[in-house]
This record gives sequence, structure tokens and C-alpha cells, in this order.
Amino acid sequence: MTEVTDRESPRRRVPGPARPDRSGGQRRPGPGARPARRPAPPRPAAPRAIRLGSPRPRLRMIGFALTLVLLVFVVRLLQVQAVDASAYAAKAERNRYVVHTLAAQRGEITDRTGVALATSVDAYDITADPTLFTREQLKIDDGPEQAAALLAPILGTDQQELVAKLRPKDKTLRYVKLAGRQTPQVWKQIKDLRTALVTKAKTDKSTVNVLAGVLAEPSSKRVYPNGDLAAGILGWVNADGKGGGGIEQQLNGQLAGEDGKIRYAQSGGLQVPTVGSTETPAVPGSDIELTIDRDIQWAAQNAIAEQVKESRADRGYVIVQDTRTGEILAMANSPGFDPNDLTKADPSAMGNAALQDAYEPGSTAKVMSMAAVLEENVATPLTHVTVPNRLHRGDRLFQDDIDHPTWYLTLNGVLAKSSNIGTILATGQLGKTQAEANRVLYKYLRKFGLGSYTGLGFPGETKGILAPPDQWSTSQQYTIPFGQGVSINAMQAASVYSTIANGGVRVEPTLVRGTQGPDGVFTPAPKPEKTRVVSEKTAKTLAQMLESVVDDEEGTGTKARIPGYRVAGKTGTANRVDPDTGKYRGYTSSFAGFAPADKPRVTVYCAIQNATKGSYFGGQICGPVYKQVMEFALKTLQVPPTGAKPANLPVTFKP
Repeated sequence: MTEVTDRESPRRRVPGPARPDRSGGQRRPGPGARPARRPAPPRPAAPRAIRLGSPRPRLRMIGFALTLVLLVFVVRLLQVQAVDASAYAAKAERNRYVVHTLAAQRGEITDRTGVALATSVDAYDITADPTLFTREQLKIDDGPEQAAALLAPILGTDQQELVAKLRPKDKTLRYVKLAGRQTPQVWKQIKDLRTALVTKAKTDKSTVNVLAGVLAEPSSKRVYPNGDLAAGILGWVNADGKGGGGIEQQLNGQLAGEDGKIRYAQSGGLQVPTVGSTETPAVPGSDIELTIDRDIQWAAQNAIAEQVKESRADRGYVIVQDTRTGEILAMANSPGFDPNDLTKADPSAMGNAALQDAYEPGSTAKVMSMAAVLEENVATPLTHVTVPNRLHRGDRLFQDDIDHPTWYLTLNGVLAKSSNIGTILATGQLGKTQAEANRVLYKYLRKFGLGSYTGLGFPGETKGILAPPDQWSTSQQYTIPFGQGVSINAMQAASVYSTIANGGVRVEPTLVRGTQGPDGVFTPAPKPEKTRVVSEKTAKTLAQMLESVVDDEEGTGTKARIPGYRVAGKTGTANRVDPDTGKYRGYTSSFAGFAPADKPRVTVYCAIQNATKGSYFGGQICGPVYKQVMEFALKTLQVPPTGAKPANLPVTFKP
């Protein structure tokens, strides 16, 4: 019998197998005997235990890594919230808030009766937020290209230029101007197209609204209701909203006003209404009232355009001036331009040639020579002047515009027949020597305004060319008296005749009557300067002599006659200096005068450059223009005929 010891229970005896019966069989248990136990199955061997390593090193490593991460966050927070707090706050402020300019309403330009010649209408600046065209926003790579392809035909802008604006090098740029001063119709087209893209995207998931980042800001657009009427005076406004020529440029500061500003928070290119905004209102510009009469301007512009076309001339100009006030009633140029569409304008016609062209006036300048002769009392209208066919002076042989036998003219006749030789002889009496006569004549030319700016202050105006008398060449000493060798502009020429019409007092010409500010208060322009040039007696005598040019059959200005009115005028036909070559080529044809001759109200001056078809004489092609414009002006201003009879001064004398 074997003993088994259990470690977990007290030792006990385990019965062995039943002993066999001596008779050879098994012993049967008797009554009350314990039944025999079945042998226990063998117990499996216990598994071998695995011994684990210590977790402390791993925990220390993880804790160290977390400490480093937290340390990085702490350092970054210190940098953002403490060290660079102000810089980051400013950057956030810039990204959150935007500032836009509020364009001031540009003032109107009107004629003397208040009719608008230049005004402004509502318009829009088309803008965009480039960050809304990126792949992150649109989920496509060619958002700027697709948007530009849609916008270019509407805005009339180059497609590649739009792409460059929508995909700028500065990726943080939030604002670009795609096109300025577009009409409301243009902005409506863009909005309609954008709405169509949104609608299509609801049914077609591949459609992307590439115009979501296109915005608009209220602005204004300059328009000229009368087209090319008075364009040379008005000028135009460039793409930046600034005057580019004429009155628009000269008085840009008054017309433009002061722009305002608005600052507001934005998100996705749209204003956040709950944050609020700050605004500095724009101050509208002042309205400018010109001295121009729209109707007279139209008549002058129409007349000169027709004659320039008929004569196939390079250009021409007409000026109409109030003789008493110096106010310019019309200043017309041909060819002109339409400031509403500068793309079709000829650059050479975009100025004001009546003020910017310097040319030799020819015989219309003889009235100044006669004024000097009369004022210096060296002759009278009846003084006899014998005029040969040729006159030798200095190194030249002078002649009149036509060959003729010896003329026996009065001083009045010299002016009526526009004799160059007679003028040389008359002005030669201004001094004991030719040098002294030159100085006297120069003094009067300067008093009439030659060699000086007119006082208009107009952009690009020329003051002409008048050299001091000690610099006159041998030929100039004799050509300047009849209008060659000296250069003027058309306004200077008109002013000479207005001076005579105004009793010998030169009134500085004016184009502006006054301004009306945003407060509605009208401020008249400063009164023009006045200068006594010749006596009233001399001026009256000159007016009578100028009548002979038009009324006498011997005169050169008979085509300028106006039935019922006494007309004073003078023709001019001068050799013309070609501005391209600097040499004489062609002629300057002109006519100047005023009416009524005995009680002047209006001066009209016309000049045509390089007429190539038909006559080139001033009396023939400018006389009719003078008549047409003068008749219209007299009727418009309701100037009645005086009814007085002309003086009819003699033109010739019998030797």
C-alpha cells in the first residue's frame, strides 16, 4: 500500500484495491460497507509560469515624450500670447477687417444756362477675393481660368490679365479690382451668370460656381450727354477717375471732391453685419458752370467741321467771345473726339488746338499794326499811302498777295485791301529808325497779349512766339507788321479783336462763370483783369476801318456780310509752318471780326490749317464760317441791328 501526501489537506490513508477472496473471487461488501472508490484520473502537469519585465522604463519614456509635446505647446502659447501677441493680433485684424474707398460723386460741368455737358452716373467697380478661387475653395485647379473666360467678354478685358489678378503671387491677397466704373448692366450680367451657375450646380454636381468670389463696389462713371460737343474744352476722365485733359484736368481738385472710407469685418468676401463698421463719408465734388453757350457751341462746331471737310484741311477752330465781359461763348475744334469712347479717338485730336496750336496769324495781325500807327498819331485813316508792286527792304523783296500796278490807298485802304507793302510803309513811321519803330510795335503787340498766356490757365496752352525786338532778323522787322515771323494761338487772335470791340480795353478771357459746392452755394469766378491797350478813340476808328474790309467792294472780306448788321472784320492768309518738318508748307486761312460794328457784342474768330481743296484765302473759306456763326450768335443772344449807317471811309485816293 502506498501513501500520497496532499499539500493542501491533512494526510490521510488511501485505500488500496480490494483483497481477493481466499476462495479465488472478489470480496463482496457486506451490509453497511463503504462502496469502493473509482481510481482518480491522472492530473495534468501544471504549466510553467512566464516571468514579465518591469513596466517602469516604458512608463518613464512615454511620460518624457508627453512632457516634450506639452513643452512645445507651452512655448508656442507663450510666443503667441505674450512675446508676439501684438503682431499676431494686428495680423488677425488685417485679415478680418477690410477697408474700402468710398468714391466721391464727381461734380457736373454745365454750360452758362445750366445744361449738363459732363455728368456722372451710377457704376460699379468689379472686384474679387483671390483666396476664393483657390483649389481649397473650389476643389478644382483651374478656377481662375474658368472665371476669367466667363468675365473677359463681359468686361471687355484681356483674359490673361484677369487670370493674373485672380491668381496673384501674394497668396494672402484678399482684394483685387478687375474692372473699374462698369455700368449697372455689366454687373447685372455677372450676377445673372453667377445665379445660373448656382442653379445648375443643384442638378449637376460637377458644376462649380467659379464666380462666387466676384464682387462689386458702388462707383460712378463719367458721361458726356452731348457726345463730342465741346470735347476740346471739357477734356475727359481717365480710368483712375482723374481728369485727363481740358477742364476735367484743370479743375480736377474741385470736381473730384474727397473720397471717403469704410472699414468692416468680413468673412468669405462678405460683410459681417453683427460686428459693425466705421465710415468716413465721401464729400461730393463741386459743379462747374462754364461761360459756354451750348447752342452757340453747336453752331460753331458744325460750321467749322463742314468747312474743314470741304477744304480737306488738317484742322480748324472757331472762337466766339462776348466783347464786353471776355466770356468765351464757344470754342470749337475740328476734328474733335467723343470723350465717351476714347478708344476711337485720334490722339492728335484729343487736345484743344485752339489754345495749343501756335501759328503765324497773317493779315489778321495787321489790325495791331494799325492800332499802333493810330495811337502814336503818325497817321490817320485818310493818310495817303502809295503802294508799289514790289518793295525792297533789307535782304528781301516784298510783295502783296497779288501782282498789281501801283496802288494809291488811304491807310484805311491799306487795311481794307490787306496790303503787306502798305503795312510795312505805315509801321515804318513809328520811329525815326527801323530799330525804334520795332520797339514801338513790340510794345503794342505785348499789350494786346502776344507772347503771353491768355489767363485761362488751360492745360497745354501755348503763349506763342514773340521775340524781343533786338532779336528780330532783318526780314522779321518787315514781316512781323503783317503777321509773319510771330506766332499766336486762336484765343489770342480773338482777344485782339475783342479788345478793339471793347473800346480799347483788353478783358482777360474766361471759361468759368463760377462753382456750386456740395452745400448748394454758388461762388462766382473772380473778375477778369482789364488792361487799357489803346484809347477809345483809336478803337472806334479801327472799328470803322474794319468795316471797310467787309462792306467796301475793294475789301477782302465781302463774304462775311450779314444783312441788317454792320460787321467789322479782317481776313488773313499766312504761309504755314508744317509742324512735322519745320518748313513752310500750305497756308493758314483766317477771318476775325465783331458785330454790330458800331455797338459790338460778339467777336468771332475762325482759322483753318492747310486747306488743300478749293481756295485757301481766308476771306473765301473762313469768311462764310464767320458769317454763319455770327448770325447764329446774334440771334441766340437777341442782339438787334443798330440801324446806324456805316462811316464808309475812303479806300483809295487820286494822286
